[in-house]
Amino acid sequence: MAGLTEWVFLVLSATQFSLGMLGNGFIGVVNGSGWFKSRRISLSDFITTNLALSRIALLWILMSDAVILVFFPKAHDEGVVMQVIDIFWAFTNHLSIWLATCLGVFYCLKITSFSHPTFLWLKWRVHSVVVWMLLAALLLSCGSAVSLIHNFKVYSALCGINGTGNVTEHFRKLMNEYQVTHVLGTLWNLPPLIMCLASYIVLILSLGRHGRRMQHNSASSSDASTEAHKRATKMMLSFLFLFLLYFLAFLITTSSYFLPGTKMTQMIGELITMIYPASHSFVFILGNSKLKQTFVEMLWCESGRLKSGSKRPFSP
Repeated sequence: MAGLTEWVFLVLSATQFSLGMLGNGFIGVVNGSGWFKSRRISLSDFITTNLALSRIALLWILMSDAVILVFFPKAHDEGVVMQVIDIFWAFTNHLSIWLATCLGVFYCLKITSFSHPTFLWLKWRVHSVVVWMLLAALLLSCGSAVSLIHNFKVYSALCGINGTGNVTEHFRKLMNEYQVTHVLGTLWNLPPLIMCLASYIVLILSLGRHGRRMQHNSASSSDASTEAHKRATKMMLSFLFLFLLYFLAFLITTSSYFLPGTKMTQMIGELITMIYPASHSFVFILGNSKLKQTFVEMLWCESGRLKSGSKRPFSP
């Protein structure tokens, strides 16, 4: 029987799940409909659409995990269903992170301007660079799922040995292998974190140079180029903050078995984890001119429809 804490956890999880589905669903519908109408799609919209779809899948997995954690705690710790959910979670989680990183690198190469030969080489081949990053992201996401499958095999062997009570040197070796694999599993998030941080720093430096150049030329600081820099900086800053928060929650969740109050730690970790895929979609909508315009038009249409409905005379 679920207690008050579990019900609060479920309500908060369902709220974040609903918001995330609305935000990411809106991005997917807008970009998907534009793709369907014009039969063409830009690379940034392609990445954004797939990012929204991966986050929708990730939110479904996290919500399913929350329900199992509350109503079926034993199955959450030992069930085969939970292992399958964890494998899909590992794949969608790393794919979502890498897609967001690819989007950040794309904006960095498209907007910033430096005269360094390496940067110019990457800037001239931005589409090829990002496409290769997308392929690498897919392979690394599959690799994270495969490593988790290996981790489950080690865990099953540990449970079998521990059940017999025969704790030997072989058992200790398996335990060390499991702990090493468990810790290394968190390192899959470090490459996109480093790349995102590097893109953010380069973008900030470019914005600073552009601002100083505008001041030197006595030009307006609100030109289109500066506004593009500011929007991209805000988006990447929000992504960096949310990703750091997500990485912290990921560490808490994966280390919950070694911490006191395992169930409570898992619930707190999962609530923080859901903030990233749920909230970043709205930050992206506000930072993207096309999505923001469509979103505002949709709100105005809905507001006008409600007003016209309220003015309609009552007829018995």
